[in-house]
Amino acid sequence: MSRKQIYINNAGIVSALGSGCTQTAAALLENRRGLAPLTLFSLLSGKPLPVAQVDSIPLDSRLPRTHQLAMEAALQAVDPAEVSIDAMVIGTTTGGIATTENLLRSGETNPDLYRYHGLGTVAEQLAAHFCCSGPVLTVSTACSSGAVAISIAMELLRSGQATRVLAGGADSLCRLTYFGFNSLQLVDPDGARPMDTGRKGMSVGEGAAMVLLSTQKQNSTMAEVAGYGLSCDAYHPATPHPEGKGARQAMAAAMTDANIHCTQIDYINLHGTGTPDNDRAESKAIKALFSTPPPVSSIKGATGHTLAAAGAIEAVVAGLAVSREILPANQGCSIPDPELIPPQKIPERHPLKVVLSNSFGFGGNNGSLLITTPRDLQQTNTALSRPQLQVLGAACLTGAGDLNTTMAALQLQQPVAGLPENSEFSANLPARKIRRLKRLARMGLALATAARENSGTKETPHDIFMGTGWGALSETHDFLKRLEETDEQFPSPTDFIGSVHNAPAGQIALFSGSTGANITCSGGNYSFEQALLSAELLAGDAPCCVLGADEYHASFTPLFDPSFSPHTPPADGGGALYMEQATAATRQYPCLQTSFYAQAIENSTVTALVEKLGGTAAIHQRFGLVLAGIPAADQPLATAQLRYFSKRVDLNIQVVDYRKYVGQFASASAVAAVLATAILLNRKIPAAFAGENNTQLKRPGILILGLGRTITAMECYLP
Repeated sequence: MSRKQIYINNAGIVSALGSGCTQTAAALLENRRGLAPLTLFSLLSGKPLPVAQVDSIPLDSRLPRTHQLAMEAALQAVDPAEVSIDAMVIGTTTGGIATTENLLRSGETNPDLYRYHGLGTVAEQLAAHFCCSGPVLTVSTACSSGAVAISIAMELLRSGQATRVLAGGADSLCRLTYFGFNSLQLVDPDGARPMDTGRKGMSVGEGAAMVLLSTQKQNSTMAEVAGYGLSCDAYHPATPHPEGKGARQAMAAAMTDANIHCTQIDYINLHGTGTPDNDRAESKAIKALFSTPPPVSSIKGATGHTLAAAGAIEAVVAGLAVSREILPANQGCSIPDPELIPPQKIPERHPLKVVLSNSFGFGGNNGSLLITTPRDLQQTNTALSRPQLQVLGAACLTGAGDLNTTMAALQLQQPVAGLPENSEFSANLPARKIRRLKRLARMGLALATAARENSGTKETPHDIFMGTGWGALSETHDFLKRLEETDEQFPSPTDFIGSVHNAPAGQIALFSGSTGANITCSGGNYSFEQALLSAELLAGDAPCCVLGADEYHASFTPLFDPSFSPHTPPADGGGALYMEQATAATRQYPCLQTSFYAQAIENSTVTALVEKLGGTAAIHQRFGLVLAGIPAADQPLATAQLRYFSKRVDLNIQVVDYRKYVGQFASASAVAAVLATAILLNRKIPAAFAGENNTQLKRPGILILGLGRTITAMECYLP
């Protein structure tokens, strides 16, 4: 199939090997090792383990280290002469946690000092600096985040929603990951030795890499991203499938996407963490696909495992491999494990045209990228159309309870904000399987299960797309608290595994056996919208689950969430949708789609929204209800935006600030989406939303607006 080609027109990279493509290429050719004992923060006891620390980042700065690393790489990737960046997709797992840890240890209680804690603030900082006007997405799929971010960016370009996208990943060293991986006994005290017979584990690192992707080839073009493949093991929260089934699926999907046969691949950049299980599983997966594997190597013995940055760093290294003819060596391996594929021992200058780069992470999240020299193909300018996704089943959790009790309360004009009871929404889940899970993971499982049951089908969703603004606060809090209480001696491995933002989505996949794409987005108040947009870009023909959920935490929510205040009641919850591509047979089901996603730039963004929705006449004809999301932190701005929108289109339909009813939490828009589908099917607006107006829904659609620093629009309608 002829389609748009995606080019890496420029790239930025920073790691323990150096800063910039030139320094990195030189370090790879010299087979340099970037591991050294930790110096970033002091330990209460014990000898510092080898880590891959970046020395070019100042220790004292207004911004957390992850943000600084991301900015350094982005400044290298974006030419100041570039006119604009249409969109950004950034992967991260740590966000501002390194700064948060220091603040918590000092007993700081000023919420303003925690303003960069959220994962989404990394991308927001970049977007503000580079004046990005379009979608700004944050991906958190553990150690595959950077590769997944590039995959989503590719689909934004292929679909015609952007022509220039900055994509990549960034993560910094912090106590959470340093002690967390050590608690799992996954750290080699002598430094990572991927593929070595005596390997004992990984070495934690930090870094960032960004690629400027475009459909237009330039003189500076480094390489082409020819294809990607995503999968989920659905096997274990922290251990890969022993036969590498998910890894094999991701690699095969990348080759299919690129229309490249395994015999054409010149080099495989391994995920290769140095843990016995990971290296063994990846080697088995490669042997299953390749009768004669090409040269393979892992660079993590040199760069350390940079977590969310790893997939992006290795994508840039793959670009250097094909553009500068560098075949990297497998640093740290002295005696290759005879059970595994023999790795490349020394770096070489070697012509390479096609490189396969693997990135695998917690939750069984797998991502593979195919990086090539720019190919001479018959390219089309036609954008791939986005499928209509229909809602076959829906579920929500609010302070009132499930969807039925929530709708009943709204019909009685009662607010539904509050905290759902753990015992109630966990009642139908197997006690043995959820006994170690805390609030957010249980919410996610309950919502996904209820949405599938509501659809009336037993078919497993193939893909999982989840949005969460703050992730698993309970596990993060409990891990850091125990770390401090035990003088860093006995951190909880269970809490560490559960603390990653994608842990709930991984549990859903494990529970349901979902082996397709498993994506978690964490963009603050717009996390659910990002998950839905990702589903529209990545979901195939099979059913998928799209959900959003956040938990309230008594200690962390007041510090992290600027929309929370002592004057508002604690609230959390979420919503889930069991969806699939619309067909003639499913026309009776509501469709839900993102129609608009842009950064707010005065009234011009609202004007663009009106135009995207078809203008005043179309809005009047299509929508019978507007559900507006007004985050408390952005209330003056969001209220002004809604006022301007209403004046611009002369609205004569009911407009509801749904957060007044469901509560102030990041994933409230997921609840709004579920309520919209229920209202549309019943053709009746609950009395709380109708006010003094008629409760009959007179038009065929409902518009869900997200307002504030970002403006979004989701449409719920019958096809």
